[in-house]
Amino acid sequence: MVSVKDMQEARRALATPMFADVGGSDARVSFEFFPPKTEKMEETLWESVQTLSPLGPRFVSVTYGAGGTTRERTHATVARIARDTNIPAAAHLTCVEATRKEIDAVANDYWEAGVRHIVALRGDPPVAGAKFQSPVGGYENAAALVAGLRKLHPFEISVAAYPECHPDSPDPVADLDNLKRKLDAGASRAITQFFHEAETFFRYRDAVAKAGIDAEIVPGIMPIMNFGAVQRMSAMCGTVVPSWMGTLFEGLDDHPAARQLVSATIAAELCRRLYAGGVRDFHFYTLNRAELSFAICHLLGIRAKGVERAEAA
Repeated sequence: MVSVKDMQEARRALATPMFADVGGSDARVSFEFFPPKTEKMEETLWESVQTLSPLGPRFVSVTYGAGGTTRERTHATVARIARDTNIPAAAHLTCVEATRKEIDAVANDYWEAGVRHIVALRGDPPVAGAKFQSPVGGYENAAALVAGLRKLHPFEISVAAYPECHPDSPDPVADLDNLKRKLDAGASRAITQFFHEAETFFRYRDAVAKAGIDAEIVPGIMPIMNFGAVQRMSAMCGTVVPSWMGTLFEGLDDHPAARQLVSATIAAELCRRLYAGGVRDFHFYTLNRAELSFAICHLLGIRAKGVERAEAA
């Protein structure tokens, strides 16, 4: 027998098409890219920047490889975005394998190139799995880096936050204390590590508020290009992968187009739930591919500038 409640839920589902109730006009987005290694990858990157630019992002950021391995390529990419587009560019900067003097010089170069936003991170060691060690004469952590940048120029500074606790933190309380130190040092906002369920972010947002932190916390969204790769990344950073996600991607290894459709649906549903919970800012880890992020934004109701939503007759 079908209950009255089930009938009511079914009527509501049939009456409202998927995502039709998501306004999206008040949502803001930002996008993250990594510096290209080859000419072909550079073409893909700039195609992605051009595709996502009409969505009016708050900023786009460019990552910095472990141990500073992409320093020059990161700088070249960020400088080109600042020079050749109208999108505010943000450069990732880490504490790894460099002295304070060297990092300050990089920051000054960014300022001279017109870059006003830094994503300040402790960074990962160049050897996977190794323990982070502050270099001699370097910044010992992200909070110290934020304080150092503040002394150089009035940068806008974003830092990282970890809804499921950073792997190097002894416990969630210590992790929140570290976040507070970064914000107190002068950071403007925190962008989270990716996560897979909206409840993970909401629990973290509650814990942040309980800890007396009132800064902007922006959820980081990772559309899944390759489920196996995301499983490995999640294991490295302590992010829980729900069992239902594996079920949805099962059997799609040889069907990339179908896999992208499933990926866009999962990420869009995550964003829809976050939006319903009051989130209005989203940061997308694009992996230099625009299609998934653009589709998710479209489902949320975010339109390219100059493209208006059709009104009902």
